[in-house]
Amino acid sequence: MKVARRFVISGRVQGVGFRWFVHDAATREGVAGWVTNLLDGRVEAFVEGDQEAVRRVESALHIGPRSARVERVAAFDEDVTSGLKGFSIR
Repeated sequence: MKVARRFVISGRVQGVGFRWFVHDAATREGVAGWVTNLLDGRVEAFVEGDQEAVRRVESALHIGPRSARVERVAAFDEDVTSGLKGFSIR
C-alpha cells in the first residue's frame, strides 16, 4: 500500500549533513519525495512510497547522522501524489 507522510524534524539538524542523510535513506528504501531546510532551523521532508519503506525512513529520521541531535520528529499523513519520482534535496 502506497502512503505519503510529511515530517518536520527539530534539534541540531542543519549544518550536519541531515538532508544528505535523509536523501540516502530515502534512496536506499526506494521512496520518492524531497527534503529541505526551514528558515527556523528545522528540516522538513515529504516521503511517499510503500508503507513499510516510509516507516523505515521515519525510523532513520529519529536517529539522523552522527553529528545531528534529533529532538523531535513530527509526522503528518498526506495525500499520495501522482507522478512523483525520485528523491531530491531542495
